[in-house]
Amino acid sequence: MMFRGKEMIVWSLNNYLGLANHSEVRKADAQGAADYGLAYPMGARMMSGNSNLHEQLEAELAAFEAKEDSILLNFGYQGMVSIIDTLCSRHDVIIYDAESHACIIDGLRLHPGHRYVFKHNDLDDCEKQLQRATVLIEKQKAGGILVITEGVFGMAGDQGKLKEIAAMKSKYEFRLLVDDAHGFGTLGKTGAGAGEEQGCQNEIDLYFSTFAKSMASIGAFVAGDKKIIDYIRYNIRSQIFAKSLPMPLVVGNLKRLELVRNHPEYKEKLWSNAMKLQSGLKERGFDIGNTDSVVTPVYMDGGVEEATQMVMDLRENYGVFASIVVYPVIPKGHIIYRLIPSAAHTDEDIEITLNAFSDTKKKLDAGAYKAEAIPDMAEYSGKRFDYMIDKPKNK
Repeated sequence: MMFRGKEMIVWSLNNYLGLANHSEVRKADAQGAADYGLAYPMGARMMSGNSNLHEQLEAELAAFEAKEDSILLNFGYQGMVSIIDTLCSRHDVIIYDAESHACIIDGLRLHPGHRYVFKHNDLDDCEKQLQRATVLIEKQKAGGILVITEGVFGMAGDQGKLKEIAAMKSKYEFRLLVDDAHGFGTLGKTGAGAGEEQGCQNEIDLYFSTFAKSMASIGAFVAGDKKIIDYIRYNIRSQIFAKSLPMPLVVGNLKRLELVRNHPEYKEKLWSNAMKLQSGLKERGFDIGNTDSVVTPVYMDGGVEEATQMVMDLRENYGVFASIVVYPVIPKGHIIYRLIPSAAHTDEDIEITLNAFSDTKKKLDAGAYKAEAIPDMAEYSGKRFDYMIDKPKNK
């Protein structure tokens, strides 16, 4: 990627399978725009915004996910918020993982009924919340229980306990909604996601994912039993009162899905790169937590100011562009780099990055990045980063 005139090795792009610049994808995108422009379809799906291609994409997604039906959504974030709002009334109880994505949390904020959170991937606590919810539902004699978790948690990279949670259906009555944004295209024998990977896809009542990760596009979908999908289709306000997904995106996403289904070598290359990156980091003594996906977190100690200096050094002096997470997202004194490998990365990219991380970690440990304030990014734009903060100024 070119960043302010410099070529960078980027670990912050949503392009798992390397489809963003795939020749067939670019051709399909261009052809879709040439054939339809961005205006079509000119209406919401329920009015004048439907097409055979929209329905074809929905049918192909449903088949890929081994579900009866699916519905397209204009955006992943908006889609998840709206699904929760559509499905749950004030009588219903929602149980969700504590580390759920912001789109789930914001959907929960709209929920007028009870919501219970369970500790991240803690099955005992999940069951405890199911017991609480069951008692409440029986007492009020109305409503149902929806459990929400993720196929892959995008920050830490660990998979959700889908199989174990689904097994609790033998003791409790609930439906399971899974956000698998990071699992779709990357997990499972065919790339169908975390449910396929864990052998419990049939137990997932609603499977949700976005086109923004593996397919490097825009849009999302949710798949499940036809009667549930039909209910969502005719009640989801964000789609009923919004323009339909534009035709070029539908055409382009059909091509992307075709490539996901028919080219397992893209997923294999992604995993090969991820394993080289993760094993290389561990060999150099880095802490990458408990990831069992391609998402690669790197945990370090340091403050916000140090993190900012470090990430600028990586960018300006090593040509490595990586995203950091600091307080208040995580506790003070900690830094997380979240590296997102793709099938487009090369062995050289990985080696350069590993060496850069080793060098900058030494500087971090030596105190070279300590500063009293966060530096002005604009000040350093296009300049080499001088990490010797205490270097005397010329008089």
